[in-house]
Amino acid sequence: MASLDWIVIALFVAAMVWIIMSVVRKKKDNSSDYFLSGRDATWIAIGASIFASNIGSEHLIGLAGSGASSGLAMAHWEIQGWMILILAWVFVPFYERSMVYTMPEFLEKRYNRSSRKILTYISLISYVLTKVAVTVYAGGLVFQQVFGIESINIFGANVDFFWVAAIGLVILTAIYTVIGGMESVLKTSVLQTPILLLGSIVILILGFKELGGWQNMLDLCNVTPAYEGAQGSMSHLMRPISDPQYPWLGALLGSAIIGFWYWCTDQFIVQRVLSGRDQKQARRGAIFGAYLKLLPVFLFLIPGMIAFALARGAATGALDTELGRQLAPVLSNGDVAFPLLVAKLLPAGFKGVVVCGILAALMSSLASLFNSSAMLYTIDVYKPKHPEASEQKLVKVGRVATIIIVTLGILWIPVMKSIGDVLYLYLQDVQSVLAPGIAAAFLMGVCWKKATPKGGQWALITGLVIGLVRLGAKVIYTTAWGEGLGSSLFRTVFYDFNWLFFCGCMLIVCLLVCIIVSLCSKPKPEEEIRGLVFGTATAEQKAVTRRSWNGWDIFHTCVILGFTIAFYIYFW
Repeated sequence: MASLDWIVIALFVAAMVWIIMSVVRKKKDNSSDYFLSGRDATWIAIGASIFASNIGSEHLIGLAGSGASSGLAMAHWEIQGWMILILAWVFVPFYERSMVYTMPEFLEKRYNRSSRKILTYISLISYVLTKVAVTVYAGGLVFQQVFGIESINIFGANVDFFWVAAIGLVILTAIYTVIGGMESVLKTSVLQTPILLLGSIVILILGFKELGGWQNMLDLCNVTPAYEGAQGSMSHLMRPISDPQYPWLGALLGSAIIGFWYWCTDQFIVQRVLSGRDQKQARRGAIFGAYLKLLPVFLFLIPGMIAFALARGAATGALDTELGRQLAPVLSNGDVAFPLLVAKLLPAGFKGVVVCGILAALMSSLASLFNSSAMLYTIDVYKPKHPEASEQKLVKVGRVATIIIVTLGILWIPVMKSIGDVLYLYLQDVQSVLAPGIAAAFLMGVCWKKATPKGGQWALITGLVIGLVRLGAKVIYTTAWGEGLGSSLFRTVFYDFNWLFFCGCMLIVCLLVCIIVSLCSKPKPEEEIRGLVFGTATAEQKAVTRRSWNGWDIFHTCVILGFTIAFYIYFW
């Protein structure tokens, strides 16, 4: 790191401090101000926050690493601007009419109190043990590799730099999240998003310059991926149906189910839309977020493929460069692709910009996680038990909840570090088994007015039970506990069955459970779900929604859909 890099980082930190101080000066007297920025956010802040919240360690390490090890396969999950359009056009009106703070609260209005409790605890536990833990763990690793520091002397003792980076990241992010709430998350995202984009674009341009262009990357990556049993080419999206990891049909179905759950029903993302001033700002913010979501494939996955192409070119003699030789570790470990590109490719000054981008990505994701988790606890756990609590009390509880979640995240880091990649891989499977039950409950709840409280509740329970069995089977059969256990129907279904097809089958099962239970139980009176389901909106509600969009919204929607279709055609 040169002096110029440190100057760039110092300017970024100064800008962050200035924004946070401006937020702190505004008094947060009620929970709406603290958790939803007074429901006054504009489309720019909403879209930037959606993007910045989404981009975390799984992109900086995981997506670039996936590009280096398996090519374009993970693009199914990243080219999902079209999925955010479903949030914009389908779900925004229902969420805005309900005036809820959280997704569990919406399920209570649509179904019952039990559904709210189930989703609340699923979300809180998964946030602390997966999203917070993985982001902090990977953040510590990436900074250790980028800075090239193994340990640092603190008060005469050598301390692993991983701990300094991880805990420092958590504490700094927690300070401004606790003090400023959702407004600090939104306003810092407006700064963080362009910094993140700029840093990643610099890597992309310099990488292609070193490689000699787009076609060279496609040619050098036109090989079979490195994972066991892989088929097809790293340069193509679609893998044969027999591919053990990414069969084309499974990838299409699985990515759509996980994407629907994440973009349309997860508190982590939807909270940004709930903070919108009205339906117009919320919808346009989601559309803007959809535009931004088209970028990660090119900003993170493609650089991973560039790193692989350079390393393979040097190894085979097809393109022998000094940088390619330095990137040789990428051929055996794709996860080092992004840190090595930062360390070896970038000149002075630009490295500082990229480090700021990494900081921005990690801090924005953590800030959003902290705020969403605190809101879930305050609104869905504390408030129902203390309905008489004042707005000032709810804000205090939210701040304390944030501190507790931060503490739990820090305490979980040693577990992540000791178990390392094994647990990290387990955690990546969590989304694929959490998504189907929640997606089924929301999908049926919004689309079918005959879906009953019991139907929605049992869809959630079914998804949770099947998901836990699947995760348990993975633990058993990938550790010493599974040694000596032969083949069985249980193993075939819950372990050997491809994870993407399993996700699709889970959704079908949960939908069927919801339909069957609904047909056998009593629905809510229509007046209680007025405006929460298709076919129940009043004329006035429909008029408000119609006034919230115009031809420009349709035009931009068509552009995003057109780009997505073109992407699939080109990389098929």
